[in-house]
Amino acid sequence: MTNDGTSPAQGGRDDDGTSPASPERGRDDALCVSIETEGDIVTARQKGRELAAAVGFAATDQTILALAISEIARNIIAYATRGTVTLGRLDEGGRRGVSVVAEDQGPGIADVDLAMRDGYSTAKSLGMGLPGSKRVMDEFELTTVLGKGTTVKMKKWLR
Repeated sequence: MTNDGTSPAQGGRDDDGTSPASPERGRDDALCVSIETEGDIVTARQKGRELAAAVGFAATDQTILALAISEIARNIIAYATRGTVTLGRLDEGGRRGVSVVAEDQGPGIADVDLAMRDGYSTAKSLGMGLPGSKRVMDEFELTTVLGKGTTVKMKKWLR
């Protein structure tokens, strides 16, 4: 039960604005941050930085991860109004890292190739969100369906 009287599965939030990720994600330690306001972006960045530190990332890589989270979360607010950023630890074949999954139910992206170009933006921003995040992360996958939403999956591996 969370402070607003609902369980996280019902969309409730803990005191820090987060909720545990749903079990179907397959990551028991995952943390889901609802993204609706600029303050939520700050929370997602902070939680991502904390997770990266716990995994063992150096301060520079913690900052890089926080940057990618911020850019993707900002896109959620700009284009979809609301969504989630789910953060999780990775341990695959002895490699450790952090996963970031950003999801929204917005309009989707009509031209992914164009959206992935540096400088392109329909929101009158610098257009660094998607291509910038892809550049600083080790793995990046974007799935979008017009009228249904967009999911961005990113991974950063500890070196």
